[in-house]
Amino acid sequence: MAVSSVLCRTQEALQLERAANASLDNVRVLAMTAATAWGREAALAERVEQNRRASHAKAANSQAGQDEDLAQFRHFSENPDRGFVA
Repeated sequence: MAVSSVLCRTQEALQLERAANASLDNVRVLAMTAATAWGREAALAERVEQNRRASHAKAANSQAGQDEDLAQFRHFSENPDRGFVA
């Protein structure tokens, strides 16, 4: 299951806050490591979401183009003496 960029950015902020408020060095180091990992995951999720939006827009435009192409031939019939049968 894909993780959303919003979730990743929220977790990154949480870990940065945890690192800033930590009194122990090992907690601070681990929180900074986790924040870095969440930041990288957020960047990846943003690219995936952007690609998904572009793909959906391309598919919608393609479908609209196909509908227009079919609409112009709707009244065309190979038999000139007969009309288009729906």
